[in-house]
Formats: sequence, structure tokens, C-alpha cells
Amino acid sequence: MPSSRLEAVSKEDCLTLLRQAAIGRVAVSVGAIPEIFPVNFCLIDDAIVFRAARGTKLLTASRETVVAFEVDDFDVDNRQGWSVLVVGPSDEVTEPEEIATARERLADGWVPGDPDHVLRITPHRVSGRRIATSAEPGSVD
Repeated sequence: MPSSRLEAVSKEDCLTLLRQAAIGRVAVSVGAIPEIFPVNFCLIDDAIVFRAARGTKLLTASRETVVAFEVDDFDVDNRQGWSVLVVGPSDEVTEPEEIATARERLADGWVPGDPDHVLRITPHRVSGRRIATSAEPGSVD
């Protein structure tokens, strides 16, 4: 039976994995209590960009604060997967061209309505891990 091993993922590979994903989770602190929100997102110039509706806790809590962002993917049957964690400050995008780009790339959101704010997380720390399987000693991968 194959065994699992944990591997670190380089920053460049983490960014590649992020570009392949569409849904991630933003972790913020609301009144010193951690809250996690799923969001659909895209990368623009290596920054994580997503939309939020007016009045959401996410919008209020993530303005110019340090947040965490996590994306993962797993193949349960084959016991493989990866996880990427990004930590950095968030801010609201205000440049009209950047807003238009984000709206175009995030036009097919899963949440009904039209979230009217575009938020950006600037990565200060990017790390990742991959769970991979390897064959038993003496067998061929």
C-alpha cells in the first residue's frame, strides 16, 4: 500500500496552484473572534482579488487589516492533495481599471446578486504543502 509524505511547495508553485483554483477562504478577525468566509477569487498581479457586498462582516473586517487566505484541493481516494496559505494586508480596490478587470474576471460568481466592492489581499507570506503518495519500498512509482 502506498504511503503518504508531506512536501513543502515553493512560492512560485503556490501561485500557480492559486491561479488554477476558483474558490478560497478568507479568515478575518471580527471583534477578536476568527471568522472564515468562502469567496470566489482570481489573481491579479499575484494579489488575491474578490468581491464582497456592502454591509457584510467580511467587508468591514478586511479593510486594511491583515487577513489569511487559504485554498486547497484533495483527492481522497488517492490520498493526495495540496494546500496554500497566504497572509497579508487587505484593502479595497478603488482604481476604476482594476475594478473593471476584477469584475470581468469574477463575473461568474456563485453568490446571487452583484457584490459591489472589490477587495485585494497583498501577499506578504505565501506557503504551501502537498500530500503525495509514494510506493512502498521495492516497488516502482
